[in-house]
Amino acid sequence: MQKLINSVKRNIKKRKTIKTILNTEQQNNSVVNIHRIDNRNIGDYFCAPHLYFDSLKNKQLDIFDYKKLNNAVTDNWINKITNNALIIGGGGLLNRGCFEKQLHLFEQLKAKGKKTVLWGVGHNSKNKKEFDSITSYNIDINKFGLVGVRDYSMKATWVPCVSCLHPIFNNSFIETEEIGIIYHKKTIKNKQLLKKLQNYPSTSNTTNLEDMISFIGNSQTIVTDSYHAMYWSMLLGKKVLVIPNSSKFFDFKYKPVITSFNNFKNDLHKAQSYSGVLEECREINIEFSKKVFDYLEI
Repeated sequence: MQKLINSVKRNIKKRKTIKTILNTEQQNNSVVNIHRIDNRNIGDYFCAPHLYFDSLKNKQLDIFDYKKLNNAVTDNWINKITNNALIIGGGGLLNRGCFEKQLHLFEQLKAKGKKTVLWGVGHNSKNKKEFDSITSYNIDINKFGLVGVRDYSMKATWVPCVSCLHPIFNNSFIETEEIGIIYHKKTIKNKQLLKKLQNYPSTSNTTNLEDMISFIGNSQTIVTDSYHAMYWSMLLGKKVLVIPNSSKFFDFKYKPVITSFNNFKNDLHKAQSYSGVLEECREINIEFSKKVFDYLEI
């Protein structure tokens, strides 16, 4: 019963927060980077520009804070959104119900004078029928001031996840394992699956970045259902097979092998590595950052 009560309260808080912002005069005094700040998912945590540029440091905001029952948290969210230009991203924030209200709010703010940037965001539909067929977003990206999306085939500038700028990818590694499995934070709870694949070295996206990248670096081939495990593996020149849990796996420039945990052993021969991905992704993000900082005048 308490869960139901809290759910009702959060829905009321969502509407109130959005209404308050839309009814408030908008300013661009500084900038705030909005994304999903989740310490239990290192991909979500490290996909944000504020971690890689001095002018954005300590200017982050969790996209979920608009629904918190703590009034101090939602008041802070309202103040940060109202008074600052917005960098939204990165991460799979598009075509996903839990982010839709926030993205539609940001979509409306440009007409009120707000400077808005989409940086490295992408579609993330959980509808299996859409996994390999997304052709449009659930928002109008033309209503944002500057747009860079991580989905390669969409009609927008391609800007892969900014996490490629992390210096950890400069490290050298020695491959000691043929195959490594990296589980998503939800999959790691599947004890039956873990037991079935217990003979393979494994980790999950709930670990820390250093251990995750070391695990990838020490493996020849990565099997994963984590987007950033896929992405970071490609940055390090690894062969990658993915088990898709949303549409996000289907529109990266460099294609992984699509498989399943039950069948990946039969698909290992299909996997290939790509060279120069790290350098390309870094160059694109640096060039995009110049446009962003020029637009935001910072």
